[in-house]
Amino acid sequence: MDILSLIAEGKIKEAIERGDLKDLPGEGTPLKIDDLSHIPDDLRCGYILLKNAGVLPEEMELKKEIVSLQRLLSHCYDEQDKASLNRRLNEMTLRFTLLMEKRNLSPSLSVYKEKIHDKFQEPK
Repeated sequence: MDILSLIAEGKIKEAIERGDLKDLPGEGTPLKIDDLSHIPDDLRCGYILLKNAGVLPEEMELKKEIVSLQRLLSHCYDEQDKASLNRRLNEMTLRFTLLMEKRNLSPSLSVYKEKIHDKFQEPK
């Protein structure tokens, strides 16, 4: 072991003895290990940093906004607000579609996946 590993081990043992590591959130549950095999080796470190910082890729941010607007629309009864939300939803959907086309990803694939998901969610 190198010196840094020895120091780290010592600090961990001290924290355990003091009880600093008791009752932590997630204690006793298995670690969630992400499969990063689809991300090139040279980008993994940056991806992990951004993910841990809560930064989402632009397409995910847009998709989140679209879902949020759809939920708002489903509970909106004022026609003026509904028109405003519809305009915003159309704008976000267009931006999402253009971004997917720019990245050579088919937005129709996500629509198809959503339809299949919705079909399985329908009550019988």
